Amino acid sequence: MNHDMAASDAASKNRPQPLADKKEYSGFLKNNMREYGMLMSLIAIMAFFQYMTDGTLMRPLNLTNLVLQNSYIVIMALGMLMVIVAGHIDLSVGSVVGFIGALAAVLIVNLHMNFVLASILCLLAGAAIGAAQGYWVAFFKIPSFIVTLAGMLVFKGLTLALLQGQSIGPFPDDFQMLSSGFIPDLFNGADLRVTSLLVGVVVAAILIFVKVRGRAKQSKHGMEDEPYLFFIVKNAIFAAVIIFFSYLLASYKGMPNVLIIMFLLMVVYTFIANRTTIGRRIYAVGGNEKAAKLSGIKTSRVSFYTFINMGMLAALAGLIFAARLNTATPKAGTGFELDVIAACFIGGASASGGVGKVMGAVIGAFVMGVMNNGMSIMGIGIDYQQVIKGLVLLAAVFVDVYNKNK
Repeated sequence: MNHDMAASDAASKNRPQPLADKKEYSGFLKNNMREYGMLMSLIAIMAFFQYMTDGTLMRPLNLTNLVLQNSYIVIMALGMLMVIVAGHIDLSVGSVVGFIGALAAVLIVNLHMNFVLASILCLLAGAAIGAAQGYWVAFFKIPSFIVTLAGMLVFKGLTLALLQGQSIGPFPDDFQMLSSGFIPDLFNGADLRVTSLLVGVVVAAILIFVKVRGRAKQSKHGMEDEPYLFFIVKNAIFAAVIIFFSYLLASYKGMPNVLIIMFLLMVVYTFIANRTTIGRRIYAVGGNEKAAKLSGIKTSRVSFYTFINMGMLAALAGLIFAARLNTATPKAGTGFELDVIAACFIGGASASGGVGKVMGAVIGAFVMGVMNNGMSIMGIGIDYQQVIKGLVLLAAVFVDVYNKNK
C-alpha cells in the first residue's frame, strides 16, 4: 500500500502543471509590469507609426535621423533619472544645453580654441553648474524645483549675453563629427557598412553572455525569479532586434558616433545603478531619506553628486546639439527639460523618488522620439503633437500612482 502511495505521489510530481506555470508567468508579469509594459508600449507605438507612415518610420535614413534627433534627450534622461530617483527635479537642463552650446561657440569659433580643449572646459563648466545648483538643494534644503527654475532663467539670460542675441557658427568639421559622424567601415563596403553590422552582432553576443552568466549566478544562490521561457524569449528578441537595427543602419551610412556614446553611457549608468554603492545610496535616499540618514548615508552629499552628474550630461548634450546644428543659437535647448523629464516618467520613474531604471528612461526617451518623428511624418501639426505628448505623460504618471496606491 505504501508502495502504491509513493508511486502515486511520484506520478503527480511528474505530471504537467499548466495551472501552476500559468500562475507563475502571470505573477512575474504582474510584478514586472512597469518594465515590460513600457517595452511593449514602445514596440506597439513603432508598429503603429510604421503602418501609418507606409513603412517610412523604419527606413534606414529615418532611423538614423531618429537616433541623431534623440541622442541628447537620451543622454540627459540618464542624468535626470538619477536626480528623480533621489527625490529631486532639474528644470534647468534645457537652458544649460543652450548655454554650453554658446560657450563652445565662443571658445571654438570666436577664440579659435582647439575643439578638444574647449569640449573639456565645457564639460567642467556643466559640472560646476550642477554643483552650484546642487549645493543649494542638498545643503540648504531649498526645493530643487525653485533652485532649478531660477537656474533656467539665469542660464537663458547668460546664453543671450554670450551670443549677444546672434547665432555663432559654423563649427570645424572635426567638432561636427561628434554628432553627425559615423564609425568608419574597415571593410570599405559599398552597399553595406560591414563594421557597423559586426558591432551590432558583437553587442548582441555580449548581451546574451552577460545575461546567461547573471542567471547562472542567481540560480547558484537560488535567487532567480524570472521564468526560464521568459528569459529565453526576451533575450532572443533583444539580440535579434539589435542585429536587425544594426543591419538597417549599416545599409545607409553605418552607426552614428553619437549612438556609440549613448550605448557606452547606458552601460556605465546601468552598472552604477545596479552594482555600485553610490547607486544603491541614490535609491535609498529617494525611497526614504530619513531612514537612509539613520543608516549612515550622507544624504546631502548623495543629492549633491546627482546634480553634478546632471550638469555634466547636460553639457555633453549641449555639445552634441551644437555640433548637430553646426551653430549656437539663443533659442537652443528650449523645451528640452520637458522632453527629458517626460522620458523618465514615461519610462517608469516614480514622481515621489526611489524608483526608476536606466533602460526605462532610455525606452521613455525613444517613446517620445518615435511619437515626435511619426507624427511629423504623418503631417500632424505641432499643436496637436503637444496635446498628445501631454496626455501620454499624464497617463504614464497616472499608471504609476495607481499601481503604487494599489
